Amino acid sequence: MHEHKSFFIGGDWVAPAGTGVIEVVSPHTEEVIGRVPDGTEADIDRAVAAARAAFDDGPWPRLTPAERAEAVGRLSALYAANVQPMADLVTAEMGSPALFSVFAQAAIPQMVLQYYVDLAATYPWEEERPGLQGPVTVVREPVGVVGAIVPWNVPQFTLMLKLAPALIAGCTIVAKPSPETPLDAYLLAEWVKEAGIPDGVVNIVPGGREAGAHLVAHPDVDKVAFTGSTAAGRQIAAVCGQQLKRVTLELGGKSAAVILDDADLATTVEGFKLASLMNNGQACAAQTRILAPRSRYAEVADALATMVAGMAVGDPTDYGTEIGPLVARRQQERVESYIRIGQDEGAKILVGGLNRPYDRGWYVAPTVFGDVTNDMRIAREEIFGPVLSLIAYDDEEDAIRIANDSEYGLGGSVWTADEERGVAVARRIRTGSCGVNLYSIDPATPFGGYKSSGLGRELGPEGLDAYLEHKAIPRPAPQP
Repeated sequence: MHEHKSFFIGGDWVAPAGTGVIEVVSPHTEEVIGRVPDGTEADIDRAVAAARAAFDDGPWPRLTPAERAEAVGRLSALYAANVQPMADLVTAEMGSPALFSVFAQAAIPQMVLQYYVDLAATYPWEEERPGLQGPVTVVREPVGVVGAIVPWNVPQFTLMLKLAPALIAGCTIVAKPSPETPLDAYLLAEWVKEAGIPDGVVNIVPGGREAGAHLVAHPDVDKVAFTGSTAAGRQIAAVCGQQLKRVTLELGGKSAAVILDDADLATTVEGFKLASLMNNGQACAAQTRILAPRSRYAEVADALATMVAGMAVGDPTDYGTEIGPLVARRQQERVESYIRIGQDEGAKILVGGLNRPYDRGWYVAPTVFGDVTNDMRIAREEIFGPVLSLIAYDDEEDAIRIANDSEYGLGGSVWTADEERGVAVARRIRTGSCGVNLYSIDPATPFGGYKSSGLGRELGPEGLDAYLEHKAIPRPAPQP
């Protein structure tokens, strides 16, 4: 049992203001595996006050980037030495398969942290520009106090997209983990303290929607960084717009994987194990619309159904498991409701369906729908589970049209024997990222969405830009 009775605020473990408790339930056993206090508005106020004091009066924003990178580098080293415990903890909390957890729930977050440590040495913190009226110094300064709200599906990855650049920029931060996955943040807090990050620079308060809403609206928070649903993102954007508060939003997706007519199907469908079904299908960038040429539709349908039917479903702690349980009973019920919707809309179940693989645990059978048209709800709405929709297209132009016919624009992929042709198609798909013969998120490149998939970018130098203000210092032109 993982039991915590305090919050990490101001560099110390602080008793909660309220008496509420969050129970963390294993999605595999349905048993309680942890308890943490449930953050209230008063707890958020205390955390923001600590972050505000650390920014206004503490050393962190006034250190050089190299000095901050040295401290964050100590945190990165602690993280690198503890990847396995972090991966195991996230698997226990939310059911991510163990092999995926080691890579995506722990190793990749550490890589993000180290990327920003390294970037600090080459990033243009100041530059001289020859202005039209005289020389100008452009200075990049930290934006201030950051409120970071992260979801349960990849809790460390989404937190690190915010924490790592914020720290290197010189910001202070209040992080609110999801109530489904608060335990991993406590482990991270221990490393923050051990690394010697100054008091108040990092503060962590788990809580529900009310705590998150209070953090977003708090007048002493200068920037909000949010990963979650598009519906919640719209509400956050409205509050930040009213306050003219800086905001980064990484929201939902309904990404398309375009199979071109020359693709090798064996390689392609194997790639969908990660691109489409990573993390039990609980991924905002999952390629859940599979677009197949009508001339090869039956062949694709057979290959895709065979691959999905052969995936190992079971205990997420088993390294042979490819699909584990969903995070909560409500998520299981939500995904099953979409399977019913797909049937009602006339789509055909090629594999999977409503037969639960196990009586215990929040499992859903990996499901592939055929005969899907792009106007169906299962092709338009984010399901967030192991459910794929196979859609036929006539020619390349039709595939691009269907791929772009979505309110979302987060991820995407093109699968082909001709890489140059794949890149040409990828350029025409209006998404924040579109892979060719794979789908991946590279820490050195910007990640974010078009349209309803969000605002701004995380990762890459662009992810650091989001935590900085740009100040111009012009001077008179030299006199002849």
